[in-house]
Amino acid sequence: MNILVVSRNIFPVNSPRSFRTTELVKEFCMQGHNVTLYIVKEHEEQDRIAKEFGFIIKDLGPLKLKDISTNYKSKYISLILRGMRRLLLLLFEFPSIELMFKVKNALKKENNYDLLVSVAVPHSIHWGVAWVRSKKHPIAKIWVADCGDPFMGDKLDSFKKLFYFEYFEKWFGRKTDYISVPSTDHISYYFPEFKTKIRVIPQGFKFENQNIYKGEIKNPVPTFAFAGVFVQGKREPDSFLKYLSTLIADFKFVVFSPNVQFLIPFKEKLGKKLDIRGFIPREDLLYELSKMDFLLHIEFHSFVKSNSPSKFADYAIANRPVIALNMEHIDKEKFVAFLNKDYSQQMDLSDADKYRIENVTQKFLDLTNE
Repeated sequence: MNILVVSRNIFPVNSPRSFRTTELVKEFCMQGHNVTLYIVKEHEEQDRIAKEFGFIIKDLGPLKLKDISTNYKSKYISLILRGMRRLLLLLFEFPSIELMFKVKNALKKENNYDLLVSVAVPHSIHWGVAWVRSKKHPIAKIWVADCGDPFMGDKLDSFKKLFYFEYFEKWFGRKTDYISVPSTDHISYYFPEFKTKIRVIPQGFKFENQNIYKGEIKNPVPTFAFAGVFVQGKREPDSFLKYLSTLIADFKFVVFSPNVQFLIPFKEKLGKKLDIRGFIPREDLLYELSKMDFLLHIEFHSFVKSNSPSKFADYAIANRPVIALNMEHIDKEKFVAFLNKDYSQQMDLSDADKYRIENVTQKFLDLTNE
C-alpha cells in the first residue's frame, strides 16, 4: 500500500507519540509498504532511520511560534510568563496551533494514498488534515486520526478547553473515517456522535532484539521502579511517598520521571531509599527496568488508570512482576507482600501480544478493508 503518516516528530525525540510514529512507519516499511512521513525535522538521526528502513521523510518546515520560556531568576517575571503561556495556550492552543497551517499547506500536494494516519498530540495536526481534505482532494482512501489523549475530554489538564475548541474536534471527527484510541476506556471521552468511528489500537513496540537484562536478579535490598510523568492536582505521588516514609524495612524506589519537583520534598526523609534518575532514552529505560525486583503501576483515578497502555508494553517487555497501587487507597498488605518477594497479586499482562507492533500495524491496515 501507499501510506502517508503525519506527526509532530519521531525518534530521537523521547515521547510516547514520537515512539508511536517511529514504530508505525518502521513496521509498515518492514511489511513492504511505501511510506511517506511528514514531520518537523529537527535531527540528522531521523534521516538515518528513514534510509535504514526505507521511508520518505518530508519536512513540514521550521516552526516560527516558540513556547514562552519561564526560566528566569526573578520569580515574579517567571510567574508572569507562566501566566502568559497558560493564557495563550487556553485561548489559541499556542504554539501548537501553527501545525494546523503547516499540515494544511503540506498536504495540498499529496494525494492517491491508500491510508493516511495522522498522529496527535498535538491535535492541531488532525485539524490541518481536516482543513485540506475534501471529496475532490481526499488525499487517501482512508484517514485514521490517531489520538493518544483526548482533547476536549482531557481529564489530566488542570484547565478545561474553551468551548469554541469543540468546533475543531467535531470538525475533524466528521471528516475522518476512523479515530483510533489506545484503550476502550478512552472511548467515553469523545463526543457520542463519533463513537461508531472509534477503534481501539494500542501503543505498539518491537518485542524482539531489545536490550534486556537476562541474568539473575540480585539486588541487595528489594528494588522497584516507576517510569512516567506526574501532573499537579491530577497525578501526584505524595500519598505513596508519605507511606514509604513510614516504613522501617529496607528498599530502594527508583523513579524515572522529568517531574522531579514532586519527589524532592521526600528525598531528605527517604534518603538512599529514593533514587531519582529523571527521564532517560527508552532503550536504556527498558534495560534498567529489567533489573528491578518488581515494577510499579500507579493508579490515580479511572482515566489515568486507563491511560498507561504504552507503559504496560514497556513493563511486559522488561518481564518483571508489576504491582498496581491506587494512590487514594493504597493496599499496604499487597505492597508489603511484594517487598517480601510474594508476587501472587501481580498484574496480569498475559495479553501483552496486543502491544506487538506487528499486530498494531495490522489493525491500521485492516481499516482499509472495513
